[in-house]
Amino acid sequence: MKRLALSFVILFLLIFNSLWGQLPQPPLQIKNNPRFTPAAERLAGYQQRLNLQKNSLAGQVAFRSVGPTIMSGRAVDIDANPADPGHFYVAYASGGLWKSENNGITFQPFFDDQPVMTIGDIAVDWEHGEIIWVGTGENNSSRSSYSGTGIYKSTDKGRTWTHLGLDESHHIGRIIIHPHNPDVVWVAVLGHLYSTNAERGVYKTIDGGKTWRQTLYIDDNSGAIDLIIDPTNPQILYAAMWERTRRAWNFVESGKGSGIYKSTDGGETWKLLSTPASRFPKGETVGRIGLAVYPPDPQIVYAFLDNQAEREKEEKKEALTKDMLRQMTGEQFLALKAEDIDDYLDRYGFPVKYHADTIVTLVRNQTIKPSALVDFVEDANALLFDTPVIGGEVYRSNDGGQTWQRTHEGYLDNFVYTYGYYFGEIRIDPVNENIIYILGVPILKSEDGGKTFRSIDQDNVHVDHHALWINPGKPEHLILGNDGGINISYDGGETWIKANHPPVSQFYTVAIDMAEPYQVYGGMQDNGVWAGPSTYRGGFAWHANGKYPYDWLLGGDGMQIAIDTRNNDIVYSGFQFGNYFRIERSTGKRKSIKPQHQLGERPYRFNWQTPIHLSIHNQDILYYGSQMLHRSLDQGDSWQAISGDLTKGGLPGDVPFGTLTSIHESTLKFGLIYAGSDDGLIHVTRDGGNSWQRISDKLPPNFWISRVQASAHREGTVYASLNGYRWDNFEAHLYRSTDYGKIWQRLGLDLPPEPINVVKEDPVNPQILYVGSDHGLYVSLDGGKTFMGMYKGLPHAPVHDLVIHSRERDLVVGTHGRSLYIANVEHLQQLNQEMLAKDGHLFPLKDITYNELWGMRGSNWEYRASDSLQIAFYSKGGGKVTMQILGEEDFELHAFEVFRLRGLNYFHYDLSLDAAVLESYLAKQDSTFNAHETPVKPADNGKVYLRPGKYTLLLSTNGLSLKEAFEIKKRKGPNRRQGKKTP
Repeated sequence: MKRLALSFVILFLLIFNSLWGQLPQPPLQIKNNPRFTPAAERLAGYQQRLNLQKNSLAGQVAFRSVGPTIMSGRAVDIDANPADPGHFYVAYASGGLWKSENNGITFQPFFDDQPVMTIGDIAVDWEHGEIIWVGTGENNSSRSSYSGTGIYKSTDKGRTWTHLGLDESHHIGRIIIHPHNPDVVWVAVLGHLYSTNAERGVYKTIDGGKTWRQTLYIDDNSGAIDLIIDPTNPQILYAAMWERTRRAWNFVESGKGSGIYKSTDGGETWKLLSTPASRFPKGETVGRIGLAVYPPDPQIVYAFLDNQAEREKEEKKEALTKDMLRQMTGEQFLALKAEDIDDYLDRYGFPVKYHADTIVTLVRNQTIKPSALVDFVEDANALLFDTPVIGGEVYRSNDGGQTWQRTHEGYLDNFVYTYGYYFGEIRIDPVNENIIYILGVPILKSEDGGKTFRSIDQDNVHVDHHALWINPGKPEHLILGNDGGINISYDGGETWIKANHPPVSQFYTVAIDMAEPYQVYGGMQDNGVWAGPSTYRGGFAWHANGKYPYDWLLGGDGMQIAIDTRNNDIVYSGFQFGNYFRIERSTGKRKSIKPQHQLGERPYRFNWQTPIHLSIHNQDILYYGSQMLHRSLDQGDSWQAISGDLTKGGLPGDVPFGTLTSIHESTLKFGLIYAGSDDGLIHVTRDGGNSWQRISDKLPPNFWISRVQASAHREGTVYASLNGYRWDNFEAHLYRSTDYGKIWQRLGLDLPPEPINVVKEDPVNPQILYVGSDHGLYVSLDGGKTFMGMYKGLPHAPVHDLVIHSRERDLVVGTHGRSLYIANVEHLQQLNQEMLAKDGHLFPLKDITYNELWGMRGSNWEYRASDSLQIAFYSKGGGKVTMQILGEEDFELHAFEVFRLRGLNYFHYDLSLDAAVLESYLAKQDSTFNAHETPVKPADNGKVYLRPGKYTLLLSTNGLSLKEAFEIKKRKGPNRRQGKKTP
């Protein structure tokens, strides 16, 4: 769960304008819930994933990262070397483990090929050879807090990893290594997010992770979120237990199982500290707890609490309230003062067309009742926000946790709001007990023991904070982790630098335009909507020129994007819960286009990631999903609902549910539209919304419909992916219908148990399907019967969205944790059944323009690389291949051997050859050439390159001989070399 980032104004919109409501009908009773997937099946699925990669015909299709990095992504833990603080590790929520050895200038990943990349906590034993422990599964309980598969350990600084159990932990809160004995480790296990399980609490190993014992357990809903140790006495530990229950429609973030426990025998036994006598809050409203101990005096312990108890009722001064309107008659309403009515309308953000005069007229004419003014703004979160909780609090104990005292008077407003479950970290300055830091929205610092706080969010700092490392030798040196990556300060948080080298953004969506070069657009978790060139290459040049290649379009959590490709200037996008805009990029103008319900109607229900779809038939037509489908014929200026409720009607809770999640209109027929919902329904209309049919009754019930995709090749064919993540079900559910959804066939039976987020049909080859799952990308060449992995250059990160550029033949991949990737799939698209039956096929070669500066040293003392000849071929089997470069009359200029793999192969020839061979060839071509008088001179790098001319590549192996011609063309115009500088 995330909030509307960056401003209270956006938060206000979330509260009052997300417009989540429930239809006046009995709530759905969920039956036949999808089962949760046991960890053993998930770990077996990891081997299945590796097998699909090993045997892949597309294994050599290479992906390149196109960033972006400037906004970074959610960092959840930091561990730095106290003796060398410029050397530290960072764990990202779904972007893996990264290491910097130069104070955050650059980072390298070390956890990319493990069963999961999501991380809850890390711990590094710097004293005994830099032993790294990774607890998988993010400990924030967000919408995309992916589940882990236990704990992992590396004894060679991250080069190799050993899985050490705790498979069903799913989410790990903290790892503590014994300060003197590296074989003794304690782990706080939070447990499953969307299902109950007994494998929660505190675990201990005394043999380096070979075996574990559960030493603290409360119940199947309460797990350990934090764990700290007395650095002067390793026998003393404190654990924070947290009860929470999350469902797709509701999140209860507190419970009686929450509390603080203490062990005085090394974690063998535990005693509850947060009793009524301790003066620490107790009961159903105790939420997430964070802990910190003060090393110079470990009797001093601080606790951060997300207190879900309601605040004391304040006497309201409003002349008109919801409670009054619920009971008010029409006559009583007509007696109200106009200014009191307008005050109510302003307070709850009514559209400007509604004011006292219009409302009075509607009530007088009995068009509406006064209670309609309540119904209009009663969304799913109304009760939550109308009865605000206490929120974040700080408590201190001076006697080792026996008694507690709240450090501050009053409330810490505008800090964790109602979603304190997303935060919960507290830190103490290592030499001053009165300097403490609490992490939320924003990061707050106190210099008087928690009596008062001030924000230290400054330039370069994101607003959502999850990790903080304080240098024990220089407490003013801070390394901060948040939704915007890593920030570093050397003055106690007064100023910050941003260490945003890793491409770890969490993309929800990706889109493309038709510019040249085309632009890539993406919506990110808490980092807005950005657009940048598809030709992007990562680097630091923008630090000097002041212009980052990507442009910011919107803030908040960036959601779906549609581009009017007629001019590539109009972009539709927005942030969570359906708050979308029409953006004119050339002028920067934005207009809100969110469909608005009318007075007398209940609010629309909008999903966190509200789906939109721009019609390819007429790009003035835009579709928009609430619980129904809306259509605009004028670029979002006005809307018409073209369906009734296409969901099961919603469920009571504080999370929008009973909403549409996917919309797609057929490219073959205008008005053939499919819509999928979060509660497992798929509907189709074949007449532009005049009539609808429910087509999901024979599919597994209650799965989130992550994507519906109409075929671009056959009108009646449609694909659907079902996602069980919100049931802790990790099966891969992919289906196809060839008759508009009457009959469904399950596809991808060889896919590993990984929830599917997206399915896309290739626009060129109807037999090719791409699937993005929570752990990677897969492709089928036979219409979904079998799949294979696409992985070269692509980490095992969640893939949330895909798009194929029809002109450039590029596959653009949006990952939720590792930003964006692009691979050219032109050759993959040609792998039809006819080609697959061949022993081999050499694809046409592209001509190259000659440059006399190849191999010459430039002003930067680097040699200019030559253009290379990309050689692409398909092979039915593996083995050695001989490549020959032939000139005229089949004169052999160069030969080399490569090892081919089964499937597509790619090699690059740098156009270099032996000088003597070139001289011989030139002499053969031109009788006047005299090597003694005009010898071939090598470039500065010592290489000699092919000259302009026509050539042939001959590929041969096992009786197979394939030829393709290519040309090195002369450059048009002058190409003078001034000295040896690169122009």
